[in-house]
Amino acid sequence: MRPDDLLQPTPRGLYCPPADVYIDPVRPVPRALITHGHSDHARAGHDHVLATAATLKIMAIRYGEDFAGATQVAAWGEPVAINGVTFTFHPAGHILGSAQIAVSHRGLTIVASGDYKRASDPTAERFAVVPCDVFITEATFGLPVFRHPDTAGEVAKLLASVRLFPDRAHLVGAYSLGKAQRVMALIRAAGWDAPIYLHGAVEKLTRFYQAEGFDLGDVRLAKEADKKTLGGAVIICPPGAMKDLWARRFPDPVTAFASGWMRIRARAKQGGIELPLIVSDHSDWDELQQTIRDTGAGEIWVTHGQEDALVHWCGTQGLKARPLRLVGYGDEGEGETAAAEAVA
Repeated sequence: MRPDDLLQPTPRGLYCPPADVYIDPVRPVPRALITHGHSDHARAGHDHVLATAATLKIMAIRYGEDFAGATQVAAWGEPVAINGVTFTFHPAGHILGSAQIAVSHRGLTIVASGDYKRASDPTAERFAVVPCDVFITEATFGLPVFRHPDTAGEVAKLLASVRLFPDRAHLVGAYSLGKAQRVMALIRAAGWDAPIYLHGAVEKLTRFYQAEGFDLGDVRLAKEADKKTLGGAVIICPPGAMKDLWARRFPDPVTAFASGWMRIRARAKQGGIELPLIVSDHSDWDELQQTIRDTGAGEIWVTHGQEDALVHWCGTQGLKARPLRLVGYGDEGEGETAAAEAVA
């Protein structure tokens, strides 16, 4: 069987003709397999959704309990057969519940990795290497300039600034799902035990993480706090909220942004970010290369991100590679801001 007969890019997303299912479709379809809960991968309106338990719960929180006609839980490592094709979900390490989906049929295995990271994350399952014939990799940070530092050092920069400016509030822009909760957990791991304040758009998902057993400490809604007590406080908010009227309630705020894009100084400066924090939920250039090697795949398909650079690198390694040119995927933070900022 040729790889293109098992999975192929279409305007709706990756399509598996033998099983008649889509992976992370961008339009409503009869049957969808969802890698994770970010809005550029998980959309409402499908007739049937197969995803991990955490992803299904996240979709219900974001879209309502009736986000799909029917749902089915995919347990880690347990094969699900659909029309003779076997699908198996494995941890991707991107956010809680994020999965790589191994698609196997007639001796061929393709792994659609979704978004993934190799770095340790106290709020997500650890990435699992899945041997395969074809590996579909993201390339969000697929350029040599992107080499992510240790997150503990980035959090140390934040807390050092809090100690240096005890009268200033510290607004930390972090995407509402996954990044915000990871930043909170990292702050707690660094020894910060004071309350962490939240923008309203972050609260519901943070309470979900707490209900799932993640200890994020004392978290409170910022709008319920006395402004006089917020000097020296850490406030987590969606990135766009730092430019909103909402941010004016805080005393002389220091603006920070937790993102892999903060490696690009010009981008931080353009966004008016005073304290860039390089904390990424995607693999960097070295991790992308290592993952491709670890899978043992002889063919690599590259999607959403710096596709051409990673395709070129694969060629230098003697690997067959091509870009997928899928449309509709990217950093969910670009799309979540407008809706999130309506919640104060």
